[in-house]
Amino acid sequence: MNNDTRPIGVFDSGVGGISVLAELVQLMPNEHFIYYGDSANAPYGTKSLDEVKELSFEIADKLIAMDCKALVIACNTATVAAVSSLRKKYSHLPVIGIEPALKPAVLNHPNSDILVMATHVTLNQNKFLNLLSRFEDQACIHTLECPGLVEFIERDKTDSPEFAVYLRVLLDDYRNTPPSAVVLGCTHYPFAKKQISEALYHIPAIYDGGNGTARETLNQLKKHNLIAPKDMKGSVEFINSNGDITLSQSLFNKMMEGK
Repeated sequence: MNNDTRPIGVFDSGVGGISVLAELVQLMPNEHFIYYGDSANAPYGTKSLDEVKELSFEIADKLIAMDCKALVIACNTATVAAVSSLRKKYSHLPVIGIEPALKPAVLNHPNSDILVMATHVTLNQNKFLNLLSRFEDQACIHTLECPGLVEFIERDKTDSPEFAVYLRVLLDDYRNTPPSAVVLGCTHYPFAKKQISEALYHIPAIYDGGNGTARETLNQLKKHNLIAPKDMKGSVEFINSNGDITLSQSLFNKMMEGK
């Protein structure tokens, strides 16, 4: 019988994982979610793996103490750094991570140029390198580190002239021969989807891993018999390490309005 009313814990280095949260809520509107954004320590992509792992464990411990029945790591960098260790520590519950949506991008755009935008940590660890090796003979895959992009989103400055200039410089090498697809390998980046397309002077197909993570979360809840009652009214609780949840709520509302 599916009647587990406990919440699902979702966390990210800041507000980026709200792009994943929106997919989770869309797929499972009857579930309770607690979203923890670590904006006080953002970005994670410039930190060492050990630092990211330590921060991830601190947040996971807090969410488990709040009786969460599952953990969703809505952060590519934290997934790389901590998912295996968190699964060992919390072997009694599902721990779901995220990875860049390179597979669907390649399958839908074979033998074409595909750009993967992500943090330094995500692009340079074995988890992504192994993924890349599986598909690099099926498309021309370019990778691009994006230092500074997360900070613009954390400051809610994606509509600023400074951000437009930043993206034009960042994507300068790709404007004359724009990619067929762009993979957003950081959960913050979907909040700049429109601006990225504008900076490329082109509207490529854009992929992110949020929907895949949501579907895997549902699969794991079913597998472990943790689904909430179908008639339960779901909810979302926001927590942020900087003490301010205003941006989190605003971004979540915008994402849900677009669904």
